[in-house]
Amino acid sequence: MTEIQTTTAGSLPRTPALIDANRARTFADDGFTLQSTPEFDELTAEAVADVVTRQRTAGITQVGDGEFGKAMSNAVDYGAWWSYSFQRASGLSLTEVNAFTEPPVRSEPGRIRLTSFLDRRDRQLFPAVYAEAVDSGATATAFPTTTGPIRYRGHDAVASDIANLKATLRAGEQGFLTAIAPGSASRVRNEYYATDEEHIFAWADALREEYRAITDAGLIVQLDDPSLAENFDQINPEPSVSDYQAFTRLRVEAINHAIAGLPKELVRLHLCWGSWHGPHTTDIPLADILPVVLGANVGSISFEAGNVRHEHESGVWADAAVPSDLVLVPGVVSHATNVVEHPELVAQRIERFAAIVGRDRVIASTDCGLGGRIHPDIAWAKLAALGEGARIAAARA
Repeated sequence: MTEIQTTTAGSLPRTPALIDANRARTFADDGFTLQSTPEFDELTAEAVADVVTRQRTAGITQVGDGEFGKAMSNAVDYGAWWSYSFQRASGLSLTEVNAFTEPPVRSEPGRIRLTSFLDRRDRQLFPAVYAEAVDSGATATAFPTTTGPIRYRGHDAVASDIANLKATLRAGEQGFLTAIAPGSASRVRNEYYATDEEHIFAWADALREEYRAITDAGLIVQLDDPSLAENFDQINPEPSVSDYQAFTRLRVEAINHAIAGLPKELVRLHLCWGSWHGPHTTDIPLADILPVVLGANVGSISFEAGNVRHEHESGVWADAAVPSDLVLVPGVVSHATNVVEHPELVAQRIERFAAIVGRDRVIASTDCGLGGRIHPDIAWAKLAALGEGARIAAARA
């Protein structure tokens, strides 16, 4: 029986001790850079070792650090994958207006721009739902603004992430770390660069240092870029598909600029429509963005395939011009529901993609991060279902 590989999309439930320790950290003079202590660093290393062991027990073969090096100080936090980057870049400062408090922006044909986060079209269609039933939680830090040249300053932090994960890996075991992609990082408010393109590519140049550090260590770097799909909901009014494809193509070009020269097989792109628990009725169809996303020079693509808004789109991959060396990493258990998937359903989802590209080019995964989105007990039950589903699919091949 040939094993079917399994992995996660990155974020896994933090322990209460780690959440409490992050909450107790102090900020530097800039108001958003979290200070660390040797005791905190030791706690993080121990937590990473534990979460890697738990992944193996659940049947995960390509393990990550759970994103434990990215601060989360609340049980519900949809932004830790992003807010960590504020700790690792200079050129940022707190201002009176940020990405969440800026006024709405209206786009025009041929000139589309992101509006404020609170002006998203799905949120406008379901105001009562978002006001009463969508728990957005809280982030560990405030959101800054770009007020100077973006430069990378996270060398010690990424070195710690690398050391913590590598210390837990067994001989021959492949691990991965997540890092924000340039397009998503650049969604902070910009008051310095003359154009969005300059801002995006400044982030690409800075983050390249993080990507290279991870791949130089022999680890896979997962580029988290929900903006590729999620930006569609943040453009008001709804843009044409052609305008949005052009808007997104720039962000793919920034990815390719940032990863140029890195080992392709060690670069994974994560694509999703945002992990908040809203209706998602304004998500762009996969078919409209996949031709652009496939322009990314990566070795694998992680994507949502298990949530009810996008599971039906598996056939889009069969019709797409998928590169012959691209590995698909479909999410076959979902962050979007508290229902734990039956292992047989997981196996069926895996088999759909194996029928398209071959079982050796499928790594079964979660569709987005589970940490900070669902109860920890449910998250680990989903990972166990993922591991069992992969074994079922492998036995049937």
